[in-house]
Amino acid sequence: MRYEPINSQLYIDNRKKFTAQMKPNALAVFNSNDIYPIGADSTMPFQQDRNILYLSGVDQEESILVLFPDCPKAKHREVLFLKETNDHIAVWEGEKLTKEKAYELSGIKTVYWLQDFERILRELMAQSETIYINTNEHYRANPDTKTREDRFNSWVRETYPAHQVAKSNPILQRSRSVKHALELEVMQKACDITEQGFRRILKYTQPDVWEYELEAEFLHEFIRQRSKGFAYTPIIASGNNANVLHYIENKDQCKAGDLILFDVGAEYANYSSDMSRTIPVNGRFTQRQKDVYNAVLRVKDEATRMLVPGADWEKYHVEVGKLMTSELLDLKLLDKADVQNENPEWPAYKKYFMHGTSHHLGLDTHDYGLLYEPLQANQVFTVEPGIYIPDEGFGIRLEDDVVIQEQGEPFNLMKNIPIEVEEIEDIMNS
Repeated sequence: MRYEPINSQLYIDNRKKFTAQMKPNALAVFNSNDIYPIGADSTMPFQQDRNILYLSGVDQEESILVLFPDCPKAKHREVLFLKETNDHIAVWEGEKLTKEKAYELSGIKTVYWLQDFERILRELMAQSETIYINTNEHYRANPDTKTREDRFNSWVRETYPAHQVAKSNPILQRSRSVKHALELEVMQKACDITEQGFRRILKYTQPDVWEYELEAEFLHEFIRQRSKGFAYTPIIASGNNANVLHYIENKDQCKAGDLILFDVGAEYANYSSDMSRTIPVNGRFTQRQKDVYNAVLRVKDEATRMLVPGADWEKYHVEVGKLMTSELLDLKLLDKADVQNENPEWPAYKKYFMHGTSHHLGLDTHDYGLLYEPLQANQVFTVEPGIYIPDEGFGIRLEDDVVIQEQGEPFNLMKNIPIEVEEIEDIMNS
């Protein structure tokens, strides 16, 4: 792995949080992701399943984690199964985890080769009553592909039909949403790498640059900082492209007088950052662009202050809508009649700000979290209001990543990334 190893205490603590919520005499199984084929002998770069990563730190294909806190044999209460490495694999694919390295990484003492999995599992299932299976129940998930985990879940139900089945996901939704101090350190690193990329862009941008050239500059900086690259497909949208919320072609030339909306974040150690900034191609905002920009910035700052322990997710978004409505009235984009006659299911402000303000952030860019529970300290959220005006040829979104605190305002992981109009203009023209 390219990134610096993370202290194994993170994974030890994560497993303790998970197993504390398990039913008596139950075991849980977590599988690595597949390596997905493209065609011929080509494959996509490997991306580890976030749950086995969260619980073990193992960032390698063909790995399985078993947790059985009530197991009669103490050595089988935490077990890792790894693909056996050998000299041939080392020559052709590079170094794989040894049993010793896996223990150092995860804090798990019992490590077997994968070929022993079914034999050991048979023993453990005879000693247990319930098996926790891992399913993806994120509120945005709509997977069409059958994963390694899906295949295992089908197999284990057929092979052990007398066992009760429970779901790991509700436990993971709750535990993954509240970040460990070591996770926050890694996320800060991801945000710092994003900052370096953005500062590089501010110096590089000029009229007639191409969107894909800016994407390349970000990627160059991210990789040289030990990131694997983008945490998600980047949006680099100049002019009216910014009014397409998920514009990812990044194919057009940036013209003087236009704005460029960036929605870009570096990953680091599989953790995401998520930043949006909007800058002028020629280094200077027009007065109208500046007025809209500062309106978005005010909404972002006020919305951030609302993210406190105990806050309600739905009420938060209602209040942000009120802030945006006020700004749109001041900008003459809405009038009082628009607001008075609005549809409560789709308020007037949605014409110019049609997406949500915040989402959980962590191992996934849209991370796990229970939206019907009050917000908690050490949850990490984006804050990303925007105003999109196709008739005027530009859209503006501003986004930071913040950590809810026990007391006071959230801590901004992106506090060092330029965002004020004057700072952006000064850097671009220095």
